[in-house]
Amino acid sequence: MQDSLLILIAAAFLAAGFVKGVIGLGLPTVSMGLLAVTMSPGQAIAIVIVPAIVTNIWQTFGGPYLRDIMRRLWPLMIGTVIGIWLNAGLLTGPYAPWGTVTLGALLVIYAVMGLSKLRFTVARRNEKWIGSIVGLITGVVSAATGVQVIPSMPYMQAIGMEKDELVQALGVFFTIATVALAFNITASGLLTAATALPGAIAMAASFAGMFIGQAVRSRMHPEEFRCWFLIALILLGLYIAGNALVRIHG
Repeated sequence: MQDSLLILIAAAFLAAGFVKGVIGLGLPTVSMGLLAVTMSPGQAIAIVIVPAIVTNIWQTFGGPYLRDIMRRLWPLMIGTVIGIWLNAGLLTGPYAPWGTVTLGALLVIYAVMGLSKLRFTVARRNEKWIGSIVGLITGVVSAATGVQVIPSMPYMQAIGMEKDELVQALGVFFTIATVALAFNITASGLLTAATALPGAIAMAASFAGMFIGQAVRSRMHPEEFRCWFLIALILLGLYIAGNALVRIHG
């Protein structure tokens, strides 16, 4: 693999790890967005998958809410796994180029929702059936783009989880969804020995970025950083989608 591409991978995961260190999430979203500028979502997710699983595992066990999270989110998680498995060919099939367009659009939607601070509310009695539907949709989106934040994250915010519980819930959900996605990309032949070196670089850069992000978290206002991060995500998403459309119709 070219040295310039390895440098790009290191820079992308350093930035994504920094974001996760400061605001607690965003590593797959940011890294997929940055890598999609130079490669397909299928190639990008093969590099993202291992760092995403490892960095989410520590988040999964980083709090006392695991039992309650599993009790409330099992319909969301099962729906997501089913949606991912039923759409296993989307990253490599004939419509794979449209996955990049979808990824760009999702980054814009995710950022706009974050900036608008739009909030939904789901009553406890409706969590199971709504969670199942949201999970299925998230699974389809994840199978096509490698990103699992839409619509799962707005749903988790809508059921009223407290801040610390939400952070742990994100770790639990993203771990399970990413492991399910790993089976897809392994079966598709995307996760091979050739991804070992870029994966190792991505892992090291991710943890370095997270360490730096956590170190500066107390010195900067997370909400201000989050605002500028979301604005940058909109610009990145527009560029990715526009560039992909030009290639498709070019």
